Formats: sequence, structure tokens, C-alpha cells
Amino acid sequence: MTPARHFKMLWQAVLVWFGFWLAGLPHYYQQYSMLVLAIGCSILSVLISLGAVYILARAKPSTMRSRAFWISLYYTAPFALLDTLYCGIYLGHGESYLWKYWYLTLFYFTPWITFPLTAWVLARRSVAACTRPLA
Repeated sequence: MTPARHFKMLWQAVLVWFGFWLAGLPHYYQQYSMLVLAIGCSILSVLISLGAVYILARAKPSTMRSRAFWISLYYTAPFALLDTLYCGIYLGHGESYLWKYWYLTLFYFTPWITFPLTAWVLARRSVAACTRPLA
């Protein structure tokens, strides 16, 4: 990936984080019940999975894994850093924010499962389609 593409992905991630931050006001989603948060996380997980299929299916099989890696990195590390700055430092929760805001912590890990696994499945399907004998 080019440096410009890295910068673009980082900028996108920061904008997405800011959008989630705005949507979570006034208490960064703490105003919602556990049930509502669980339903919201489930819906978001499905949307992320569908997004992974859409994004990675457009890539060449040879670049799917690296694309999955970079997407996972850019949509977890900046989120974790910005959440740490906001929840851990600004709000004063320290490292306990990882438990208090469990729904954030969940999404620091799930892209690392969703995107690489999706890339692996799509790459296998692509290779299988290319090596299938003609009827």
C-alpha cells in the first residue's frame, strides 16, 4: 500500500471513531441498557461481517490477506488509542474503561477475527473456482 493509502485509511478510521463518539453522547453509550447494547453490538457485528465480504471480495486473491490485515489494524488500533485518550484519560476511568465500556473492547478484537477469516474463506473459494475442472 502506498503512504497516501495508509493516511487515507487512518483518516477514515478517525472519522468513523468520531461518528461513533457523537452517536454515543452524552455518556458514550452508558445511557443504554445492557440489552440494547448487546442488540446494537450484534447488529454492528453483522454489518462488519457483510462489509468484510464486500470489501475483500473486490480484492485480488493475492492481496486479500494483506488488505484484511491493514483494515483490521486501522479499524482497531486508532479506536483503542482514541478510546483510551477519551475514556481512560479524559473521563478518568484509567484501564478500568476496558470493562466499563465492554462494548468498545469487544470491537478491538473482532475485526482481527472477521477480516482475516473472511479473506481466507474468499481466497479458498477463488482458488477452488479457478482449479475446478470444466464440465
